[in-house]
Amino acid sequence: MQALYAQLLVGLINGSFYALLSLGLAVIFGMLNIINFAHGALYMMGAFVAYFLLNVMGIGYWPALIIAPIAVGIFGMILERTMLQWLAGLDHLYGLLLTFGLALIIQGVFQNYFGSSGLPYSIPDELKGGMNLGFMYLPIYRGWVVIFSLIVCLGTWYLIERTRLGAYLRAATENPTLVRAFGVNVPRMITLTYGLGVGLAALAGVLSAPINQVRPLMGENVIIVVFAVVVIGGMGSIMGSIITGFALGVIEGLTKYFYPEASNTVVFVLMVLVLLVKPTGLTGRAA
Repeated sequence: MQALYAQLLVGLINGSFYALLSLGLAVIFGMLNIINFAHGALYMMGAFVAYFLLNVMGIGYWPALIIAPIAVGIFGMILERTMLQWLAGLDHLYGLLLTFGLALIIQGVFQNYFGSSGLPYSIPDELKGGMNLGFMYLPIYRGWVVIFSLIVCLGTWYLIERTRLGAYLRAATENPTLVRAFGVNVPRMITLTYGLGVGLAALAGVLSAPINQVRPLMGENVIIVVFAVVVIGGMGSIMGSIITGFALGVIEGLTKYFYPEASNTVVFVLMVLVLLVKPTGLTGRAA
């Protein structure tokens, strides 16, 4: 049973990263209609920014949770203003190819300077150690990752679905001309939205750094799973991405316990089954 609980914990942690990353993808696709394949590279950049802050400037983990998403978000906004904005109204394939090329460039630059090996990033002193829950030993940092990710995900959902700013964002994607008539700067809002989605990826990178180490290719494999999560939950669905991210992390953990050979493919099998039954995803709506 302890092995089962351990795999469930690992699944929840992976689900936290899946949820944060898929949430950022869902925000960008739902608000901007861009398939952002550079998301994994920007997730890696968030981890590297935290690493640089600690080892170059002596800035620890807690400030990095704020600084890294802002820094990577600004970088993402520059990408949107200089490249992605010219793809507005074009087929999704153009955005996919452009962001895929950007991901290769970013990963290549970091791999050239830092190689492929992992760089250690220490857990903050306040989150070291663990708690004995009776049925399992829970590392404090891993529990923190799950709780903090859930809070951020629900906060983002509330911002987009329940506030006036979120209403403006949704309206800008449906009828930008009407929103401009109310004095809203739609291009600036689109840029800020892309920065928000990218910042969520960078935040996931900072949370991941003490667990998975900081590596140039750390986002290469996870982004494929995250795209599967977004497809299963429904492209552009905020709550669908959150629920599906955590759920698939748990399912993946259970599969590692009961049938380890299928743990790397179970997500994609579920994606195929969902698409066969409901092509728009579990919570997606037809166009």
